[in-house]
Amino acid sequence: MRTIKRIHKAEYRPIADLVTYSPLPTRHLDQIDPFIFLNHHGFQTYPEYNRGLPFGPHPHRGMETVTFILEGDILHKDSSGHESVIGPGGVQYMTAGRGLIHAEVSSQEFKRKGGDLEILQLWLNLPASKKMIEPKYVGLQKEEIPSSEMDRGKVKIQQLFGEWNGIEGAFEETFPLSMSTIYMQEGAKFTKEIPSSENIFFYVVRGTLKVNGEEVPFRNLVEFTNSGTSIEIEALENSILILGHAAPFNEPMVAQGPFVMNTQEQIYQAYQDYQNGKFGTWNG
Repeated sequence: MRTIKRIHKAEYRPIADLVTYSPLPTRHLDQIDPFIFLNHHGFQTYPEYNRGLPFGPHPHRGMETVTFILEGDILHKDSSGHESVIGPGGVQYMTAGRGLIHAEVSSQEFKRKGGDLEILQLWLNLPASKKMIEPKYVGLQKEEIPSSEMDRGKVKIQQLFGEWNGIEGAFEETFPLSMSTIYMQEGAKFTKEIPSSENIFFYVVRGTLKVNGEEVPFRNLVEFTNSGTSIEIEALENSILILGHAAPFNEPMVAQGPFVMNTQEQIYQAYQDYQNGKFGTWNG
């Protein structure tokens, strides 16, 4: 079995009135190459006539975002002309590449009616050879994402990237990557084999899991070594897990604000290009 190196509890980092926890990066963990950042917003309930999510127009370069909507919704709009509202169970995948401006806010309906909200956003690094590719965005509702079952239906898998359990992922990845959202009923079990050459992203969103014999409650990220290949998971209560794995890039990384590049000079260039309007035009 894969050896667990450390279990990282997400740190509380509220953003305005948005409840937010983050296990990556922290003082103890910089990245799990190429997984570099995670924010877990909620769970919380918004009242009627709320302001919604606070993520107005801002730029990105050199990375990707995968946004998991468990409750509530997100209205995505960007300078490449994409716009969509994705609801519960849906996922958004955005490649910033050479640069774009985007906003992630709540729909007018959510701001008017309020309701439950729980959303996670994971940042993926891009390899140096793909830092400056064309931006892209795909948003899929729950019913558009392929899924499969294990353990007599007690494990339900949304396959986002790569192939697993006979199902191809919903999104065409920029680099070789596997990622799933896994819903487990209490008592459910499964085992997955992952090459020791690949790093594992393992975050418990809800519930409590037993992972290779160790108990891991929700809002905790498991950091594995690269010793061993199998992970054995049992749900001690109804749980949700985000599980991904990919080969590390093993490249220098400089992350500053919304930009993730390989050198400080490239960060300076990103700010200059943004100020010079090279990330596209924002029509609010």
